[in-house]
Amino acid sequence: MLLALDVGNTETTLGLFDGDQLAHHWRLTTTVPRTPDEWGAALTSYLTQAGHSTGEVRAAIVASVVPLVSHALGEGIRIAIGQAPTFVDARSRLPITLDVDEPLTVGADRIVNTLAASQVYKDDCIVVDFGTATTFDCITKDGRFIGGVIMPGVVTAANELVRKTAKLPAAELSAPPHVIGRRTEDCIRSGVLFGTAEAIDGLIRRVRAEWPGGRKPRAIATGGLATLIAPLCKEIGGTDPDLTLTGLRLAAAVLGLKW
Repeated sequence: MLLALDVGNTETTLGLFDGDQLAHHWRLTTTVPRTPDEWGAALTSYLTQAGHSTGEVRAAIVASVVPLVSHALGEGIRIAIGQAPTFVDARSRLPITLDVDEPLTVGADRIVNTLAASQVYKDDCIVVDFGTATTFDCITKDGRFIGGVIMPGVVTAANELVRKTAKLPAAELSAPPHVIGRRTEDCIRSGVLFGTAEAIDGLIRRVRAEWPGGRKPRAIATGGLATLIAPLCKEIGGTDPDLTLTGLRLAAAVLGLKW
């Protein structure tokens, strides 16, 4: 089995693949002070609760955008499964092209999103990844990452709004029934969620207007909040919450990992 980990600034997503099939997946908080032993214990616990032993995991692959976590996590994986993981970064030999001005600065999550979108959809794609930041990855059908857009994530924006305005309460992130809120909490939810949806639709339209060759790329939503925000958007054509994990599996195969 293959253990795949996508380490984001807020959450780490774990996926356990049995062959090409995603058998289990989990989310846990990305905690910088976590020690290798703590990582190892957490991974072992998740696998055990899912009915698997660490001995069944023959390989591990990681995409991390949090360097302070990477070393401890790598050691924790080695403790748990008995071998070090493979880390994906801009130097990894993958069948994609980072066609941007500073390719070495492209995040590992965007790299595996590029690989997954080009191989799964085989079409020009805008991958809208909902995380701590909302990123727009622009990917051609032949596997070229041509750049993108980064905007504040929906939770980041909501938390900052509440933090900076003492009289506004924290509101649950769920779409209210009407845009015009009659309670403060509904006003916040409307502004954060509908405002984010409109911003995403507007950015997708602007990206499409600049797309090479005048083609119209499809827009795919992924990430932890994709199922919450994507239905509010008019320009997003589909949701693939596990796209990044799929990209990690594809990268593992290309890099010669056996599981």
